[in-house]
Amino acid sequence: MARLPGPFLCGALLGLLALSAPGRAVEVRVPAEPLSSQAGRTAELPCSYSTSVGDSFALEWSFVQPGQPASASQPILYFTNGHLYPTGPKAQRASLLQNPPTGGVATLKLTDVHPSDTGTYLCHVNNPPDFYTNGLGLINFTVLVPPSRPLCSQSGQTSVGGAAALRCSSAQGAPRPVYNWVHLGSSPTPSPGSVVQDEVSGQLILTNLSLTSSGTYRCVATNQLGSASCELTLSVTDSSKGRVAGALIGVLLGLLFLSIAVFCLVRFQKERKKRPKEIYGGSDLREDAIAPGISEPTSVRADSSNRLLERPASASTVTTTKSKLPMIV
Repeated sequence: MARLPGPFLCGALLGLLALSAPGRAVEVRVPAEPLSSQAGRTAELPCSYSTSVGDSFALEWSFVQPGQPASASQPILYFTNGHLYPTGPKAQRASLLQNPPTGGVATLKLTDVHPSDTGTYLCHVNNPPDFYTNGLGLINFTVLVPPSRPLCSQSGQTSVGGAAALRCSSAQGAPRPVYNWVHLGSSPTPSPGSVVQDEVSGQLILTNLSLTSSGTYRCVATNQLGSASCELTLSVTDSSKGRVAGALIGVLLGLLFLSIAVFCLVRFQKERKKRPKEIYGGSDLREDAIAPGISEPTSVRADSSNRLLERPASASTVTTTKSKLPMIV
């Protein structure tokens, strides 16, 4: 039996290994730590890879909003068949640092970053027949925004011995701002036992209020880009004084009403005295009025007799129907 020479045997073994060996793996490298950029600036998201670029090489960048799975990613751009295809809502602001990305660098360039650009970015390299890794790199990116002017509000019972809650919140701010309340003015700050402050939620709780708790309170929202503030005035009232004042006001109103009533009564009496006496409008009694029980003819005869008696003595002329001659009496 003939023996195969050593060099021929080694070459056959190497060829067999070459035929049975898998293709090269695609290795994608991205930063391990999260990245950030200030709003309005240009951000670069580094991505590099190692593979033997061929005709089937393809690169894809996509975006996932915070809290969503990778399956919900939205495409940003594609590179395939030697052409770049931006897509999606970021198409006008997205590009590659090196185009074409065939030299091992697939860094994404994003201009004029917005707060909505915060999320996870996926760098995916696909190069058949290199299928032995997923060729995927993930980058967590945050757009930094200074705190917006916070809104201050209050609730609770603002009387002596009561409790009040002061709240402060900014609509924008990344990273999330922390909140700090300060009592302004010359009045002393309430005792530590009556104050509970939460820097994360921006809430300040004041218990066992006193008159010294009144004053202006300022809330300052702060993150690494800046700060903003708002103010409100807390007025603590003494309810006991309020009750005394209410009673005093009631007494004063009662006295006022009584004074008005007396004034009106006195004025009425004066006006009554100034009025003229009323004159009786009926028939007046005459001296010769008929007395009760006496008939009119009797009265007339009596009156006639009196007149005859009062007439002085003189010659009188009597006329009779018989003689119709004057007769001297």
